[in-house]
Amino acid sequence: MPTNTVFSLSGKRGLIMGIANEHSIASGCARVATDLGAHLVVSCADLAARPFAAPVAAAVQAPLLICDVEHPDDIAALVDQAVDRLGGLDFVIHSLAWAPTAELRGRVIDSTSTGFLRAMQISCHSFAALARHCEPHLGRQGGSLLTMSYLGADEAVPHYGLMGPVKAALESLVRYLALELGPRGIRVSAISPGPVPTRAASGLRDVETLMQRVRERAPLRRLVTLAEIGQLAAFLAGDGASAMTGQTIYVDGGYHAVN
Repeated sequence: MPTNTVFSLSGKRGLIMGIANEHSIASGCARVATDLGAHLVVSCADLAARPFAAPVAAAVQAPLLICDVEHPDDIAALVDQAVDRLGGLDFVIHSLAWAPTAELRGRVIDSTSTGFLRAMQISCHSFAALARHCEPHLGRQGGSLLTMSYLGADEAVPHYGLMGPVKAALESLVRYLALELGPRGIRVSAISPGPVPTRAASGLRDVETLMQRVRERAPLRRLVTLAEIGQLAAFLAGDGASAMTGQTIYVDGGYHAVN
């Protein structure tokens, strides 16, 4: 492999889901991918999110589409439109997480089946549906499917609540998708960032306490940036990670290793 392709996404075609605003993880991934030469289509969740996502799409010169993952037809339509615009796909980044606020801030034991199932559908099963629709369109050499997790999938983090079991399921899903899609050369990985001040994180109870704990205890003594998360995503999307699949990879200043 030519060494100049290891840290480049030149000519790569990517779909990035989950643009909420300029502070979202998906936005950081889109900016880094564009800087490294990728051609993108990006999506947001609904019409209400569009005004906040549109400046990000404009900055990375990418079409902005709407996809409500609670409607399976929306996922299929999004993939079809992305393929039509890009001519195919080389990588996909799924950066979605949602649970009802009341249940997110309450005890897991008190969660309702309706809230639990909606959180699982939006935050976890949508990645399986996305992978299924993308599989026929990934290049002859395969491609890379990425999703976003968190340390609360692996251990019980105070106030992370319902999203902990949901993210644990997502990480397990990554391993099974890697097994099933590997023979086609398709790689599947999860990125586990440390806490960052995104719109999604604001729904958590005592998120500021959580971030301060990371600043105090992580080996690097700071939070990670959106650019650093995007750099890891770009590496996993590119040729330099051609033998990496089925893993959850942390980008959290080392917090997971010492907590």
